[in-house]
Amino acid sequence: MPCLECDILTLFPRMVQPVIEESILKRAREKGMLSVAVYNLRDFTQDKHQTADDYPYGGGGGMIMKPEPVFRAVDEIRKGGRPVRILLTSPQGRVFNQEMAFELSREARRLVIICGHYEGIDERVKMGLDLEEISVGDFVLTGGELPALVILDAAVRLIPGVLNDPTCAIQESFSQPFLDFPQFTRPVEFRGMQVPEILLSGNHQAVARWRKQQALLNTLKKRPDLAFSENLSMEEQQMLAEARRELAESVIGEQNS
Repeated sequence: MPCLECDILTLFPRMVQPVIEESILKRAREKGMLSVAVYNLRDFTQDKHQTADDYPYGGGGGMIMKPEPVFRAVDEIRKGGRPVRILLTSPQGRVFNQEMAFELSREARRLVIICGHYEGIDERVKMGLDLEEISVGDFVLTGGELPALVILDAAVRLIPGVLNDPTCAIQESFSQPFLDFPQFTRPVEFRGMQVPEILLSGNHQAVARWRKQQALLNTLKKRPDLAFSENLSMEEQQMLAEARRELAESVIGEQNS
C-alpha cells in the first residue's frame, strides 16, 4: 500500500495540525496512506527565547527567518536515512498545478515542506539545501502554512485508494485538458431552476457526451487557455468546435438582447 510520508516545518504548528486531522487527510492517515509530522521550528533554536527570526542585514522592514533552525530540523529528519524531497513555499517559486500534485502523490522520497513566513527566509537556506521553491499563485500570504496544506491536500487525494471513488480524481478539473462539467443533485426543481432533462434520462452514453460537451463549454467560458490542448481526440476536437459555436451564438444573443 503506497504511503506518502510528509514533514511540515513551521513556526505556527497550530495552523497546520487541525487541518490534517479532518476530512480526506484524516482518512488517508487512518488508512495508512499518509504520514504527517509537524515540526515547530522554534524547537530547533538554541537560545532561551527560541528566536527563529531576526532583522535583515542592510536594513528594511519586517523580519527574516533564521537559517539555523531550518538546517537543524532538516538534519534531524535526514537521520532516518530515507532520501528526502524538500519544498519551500514561496511566491517566487514554480507555480503549483495538478500535474505536480499527481507527481507528488507518487513520490517515493520523504516529502519535507518548509513554510516560509514574515518577509522571507535567509537566502542560505536556499543555497545550502537542495530544495524547490513552490508557489500556489501570484499573490502573497502571511505565511506558507496554507500553501503547504494546499499542496498536501491536492497530492493526497490522488494517492490510489484514498478516495472512495477513484474516478472522482480522474474527472475533476485540471486532471483533464478542460474544466469539470456542471453538477446537479436533488431536488429536480429549485426556485424555478431545473436539472437538465438529459441527466434524468438514464441514457448513460448520452449523459457522458453531454458532460464532455459541457466541460468543454465551461472551459471556453472560464479558462479558454486550457481548451487548446494538442492531446484532444477527434471526437473532443469536434465537441470543442461545437462548444465554440454555442458560445459565440450565446454572446451574440446577449449583445442583441
